[in-house]
Amino acid sequence: MLRFFLMGTLALAQEGGKIYSESCAQCHDGAVERAPARFMLALLSREAITRSLDDGVMAAQGKVLTPAARAAVAGFLTNRTEKDNERFLAAGGCEGAGTVGGAAWSQWGLNGTNTRFQTAADAGIAAAAVPKLGLAWAVALPGESAARSQPAVKDGRLFVGSAGGVVLALDARTGCRNWSFPADFGIRGGIVAGDAVYFADGRTNVYALDPKSGRRLWRTRIGEHPTAVTTGTPQLHNGVLYFGLSSAEEMTARDPKYPCCTFRGSVVALEAGTGKIRWRTHTVPEPKPTRKNSAGVQMYGPSGAGVWTTPTIDAAKGMLYVSTGDNFSDPVTRTSDAVMGLRMATGEIVWSRQLTEGDAYTTACGGANKANCPEANGPDHDFGQPPILVTLAGGKRSLVLGQKSGVVHALDPDNQGEVRWQTRVAEGGALGGIQWGSAADASKIYVAIGDIRFQSPGVASPLKGGGVVALSLADGKKIWAAAPPVCGDRPGCSPAQSAAVSGIPGAVFAGSLDGRLRGYSTETGAVIWEFDTAREFETMNGVKAKGGSIDAQGPVIVNGFVYTNSGFGSWGGRPGNVLLAFTVKN
Repeated sequence: MLRFFLMGTLALAQEGGKIYSESCAQCHDGAVERAPARFMLALLSREAITRSLDDGVMAAQGKVLTPAARAAVAGFLTNRTEKDNERFLAAGGCEGAGTVGGAAWSQWGLNGTNTRFQTAADAGIAAAAVPKLGLAWAVALPGESAARSQPAVKDGRLFVGSAGGVVLALDARTGCRNWSFPADFGIRGGIVAGDAVYFADGRTNVYALDPKSGRRLWRTRIGEHPTAVTTGTPQLHNGVLYFGLSSAEEMTARDPKYPCCTFRGSVVALEAGTGKIRWRTHTVPEPKPTRKNSAGVQMYGPSGAGVWTTPTIDAAKGMLYVSTGDNFSDPVTRTSDAVMGLRMATGEIVWSRQLTEGDAYTTACGGANKANCPEANGPDHDFGQPPILVTLAGGKRSLVLGQKSGVVHALDPDNQGEVRWQTRVAEGGALGGIQWGSAADASKIYVAIGDIRFQSPGVASPLKGGGVVALSLADGKKIWAAAPPVCGDRPGCSPAQSAAVSGIPGAVFAGSLDGRLRGYSTETGAVIWEFDTAREFETMNGVKAKGGSIDAQGPVIVNGFVYTNSGFGSWGGRPGNVLLAFTVKN
């Protein structure tokens, strides 16, 4: 019996190798810069590769393969399986996790204005104690290659989602599991904790769960387009959830036979109590037929201008501010790569301020067949982070945010988004520039620099990218700049710092693709604490876990703890599958 099993396994691996050679090697063996190199794919779990081909970022390529063929490719690349999921969901449980009261970090940007800057009292950690931070506990997310869903903490519970679609409720102090909930698809964005626990899965299904039991209260699908995704975390305000919708069509368009492009970015408002959609506002007009591409396929436009980020609340003016992405096809619009002001009650667009003109892009522009590359062939400098609403001395207000172009902008929300100042802090590029989120206190904005570069296709450069800067909110002048991390001889390392920044009085925290989480002095930019997450961990749920690159999500700081995910197997990063909690050690 064993002989026949081994023969079957060998035949499956050979089949997977043949498929890889014919269909995958042309990108992953060096032809496409953004495509992960084969040695990086080997670090992923079998489930992660299969999921990507089934309904993830590689679904367009996977649709021409049978389920057995997709499984064969995954088996060939990884030569291993993950069987820890059932044990993971059953282990480490505890009764009555969570307590009423205590401070919260319950939304992506901490608050409606997206400052990502916790007060001293709610942080429970003084800047002077940051060098004493040590690991309190770790929880594994088995079978995953990325841990990118930012947790939320409220009433003593921590809620976190996984790329496999599982939401966990943990005791925020001990890490023991209270309950788990399986969503229909994987979770990219963060979790929001209010009267219910809110999140979206990879197919734009929005869920509300009871925070004590994990029971589903409602589910509503908000995407209209088959390629729509919810990358940004929703914003919760006065009983309404505000969502931005983006799309994977930028990737799908790599196929020259795909009729590019028809997705329209949008903002959707839902009643938090029922899931009923109140209004929807699109960022571009309805697409119409334009020209045929070189493969003879009809193209459409305008399209794109997705909303990748969390909306920002202006309660005083009843306004909602969002940043948008690039167009996917011609003609270009004035609402791509822009910040827009919408009426919170109705979704009416009051103003739009474009910050990069003529930016239409798909991944076909970087491939061998450019049939679906728009004529604009823009720089792909869309926004990956939300505006931060700040009040300056004298009562003036600004919206401040960084862009993949490498420029930090300050706009006047009370004057149609007029530009107050602009400061370049990075080279910029398709992978940033400035990516997922900045933090701001009363006088400064703290910006992490991505600037990911590749030394060969799919392999990030260990010499390019990274660094943290502090700018004056008043005039954009640079106050300090922290040098990029140094990779040394660490294999597969990038110093890029694309992940969101979080702060407390006296210290800001920023992760890096090299796997390290660092604390910086807000006064000088000096590194005052550092922890290397790129290693294996013993976990509360008894499942093997490892850290890797830190990207997308930012640290959550509350009640004496700093929480972060570790693991991001895209753009040259190292996969990982762990949630870590740090507290001050005496």
